[in-house]
Amino acid sequence: MSLPREQLKRTLSGRKRFDRLSYLVFLSCTSVGIVVLCTLLIDVLINGIGWLNWDFLTNYPSRRPANAGIKSAFFGTIWMITLTAPIAFVLGVGTAIYLEEYAKKNWFTRFIQVNISNLAGVPSIVFGILGLTLFVRGMGLGRSILAGAFTMALLILPIIVVASQEALKSIPQELRHASYALGGTKWQTIRRIVLPAALPGILTGNILALSRAIGETAPLIMIGALTFVAFTPSSPLDQFTVMPIQIFNWISRPQEDFQYVAAAGIIVLLAMLLTMNALAIYLRNKFQHKF
Repeated sequence: MSLPREQLKRTLSGRKRFDRLSYLVFLSCTSVGIVVLCTLLIDVLINGIGWLNWDFLTNYPSRRPANAGIKSAFFGTIWMITLTAPIAFVLGVGTAIYLEEYAKKNWFTRFIQVNISNLAGVPSIVFGILGLTLFVRGMGLGRSILAGAFTMALLILPIIVVASQEALKSIPQELRHASYALGGTKWQTIRRIVLPAALPGILTGNILALSRAIGETAPLIMIGALTFVAFTPSSPLDQFTVMPIQIFNWISRPQEDFQYVAAAGIIVLLAMLLTMNALAIYLRNKFQHKF
């Protein structure tokens, strides 16, 4: 039996009020984060834009704020990302392909999947301890860029595996079946059909994971990355520093001018992060396939 007209109107009116209230609550929560982010960005820009010049980009760190630069940290970060990216990409995408295309769906596969998901939530300092034990001391790499790259690759590996798995899952099974029907082997199907179609999601996940690696400090401090480097690394076995560590070093200095130098370093780091995120969006749109 249908509700009376007046009671139905009251019910609909109550639902609309609840919807509007929910909308305002969620909008307020989002606005708080946006306001805080904008406040931080404005503060950084005001403090650092006046110190951002060519000398800042080409000078090495100095005990005098006026002469301090980010050159060694910038090139250390470039070295770090250049080595971390292929290591993490090969291991992460290879793991995702195995789990999605080859592994049987049994308890062992579920065990691996659960542990990969759990690793994504492990504090980064734990990966630093692992890197110190395994790469710095166990493999004898010392406090080198290569040891840092291996450590950061382990840190972002769970993110890349999960993102790559989701990209592979999004490819319709009909494409695989069509390839098999034409006589393609499993590897030919994966290499020529599945991977090209899943490439936008895979690349996006990798670039976003590398964006996280750029901003990490704790693991690199654990493996012995230096806080003051007055040279540019020339090989993967050289000692190094990265921009987050250099910024942390400046902020910890008692001189007030170093706060502005640190703000300029934050602007450079943000510019690099935004460039990588823009690249991820471009690649996703360029290679996007609609099924």
